[in-house]
Amino acid sequence: MTHLDTELQLLKGEIISVWNLVIAQLNKTHDSLIRFDKDLAREVVLNEKRVNSYELKIDRDCENIFALFNPVAVDLRFVLAVLKINNNLERTGDIAEGVSKFIVVADSPFNKDLLEITQAIRMFDEAISMMNAVLVAFEKEDTALARSVFKQDEILDAINLDANAIIADFIRKNPDKLEQALYILSTIRKLERVGDQAKNIAEEIIFYVEAKVLKHRKDK
Repeated sequence: MTHLDTELQLLKGEIISVWNLVIAQLNKTHDSLIRFDKDLAREVVLNEKRVNSYELKIDRDCENIFALFNPVAVDLRFVLAVLKINNNLERTGDIAEGVSKFIVVADSPFNKDLLEITQAIRMFDEAISMMNAVLVAFEKEDTALARSVFKQDEILDAINLDANAIIADFIRKNPDKLEQALYILSTIRKLERVGDQAKNIAEEIIFYVEAKVLKHRKDK
């Protein structure tokens, strides 16, 4: 194994570590939303600093690999993919932190009927599933699994599309739950962006493994 191979393996381990941390952040936010666990939500907010630290370190490590080894072909695509995936993961961590902050400042547990009719929890489950799927796809270099998230993202898009009308109707019937309804609407908007981050990651995996650029193509 060459020195470059060793550095690439270390880089892969680092990005998988931050990936698992971000998925843990999403899971904790999901659970704190259901249980209205403010302490767990606060833990997510505090842990976001770890995600940010990981991002900075991985960025530096990628820059060092470029400078010291001048990688080419699949090695170059791998480092470029990791750079972009690193950014997608940091943004996903920001989303988990943002939803957790809603939970921290909310006055009371979220209305179960509201969570059900908006499908917010189902959306959360799907978003976490997508992030898990792209992690496995990255580890196994499985582009078929990476492509599966494009279809899965349609579920998130559909829930997001229906959210405005559902929330508006709920507010008319429950004006005292206005703040809660707005928090859930914002949560749905954020979860839709988790789907976008997962799709971006899938595209990077396909680029790295197959040398195909999917961004901006409609036939993904």
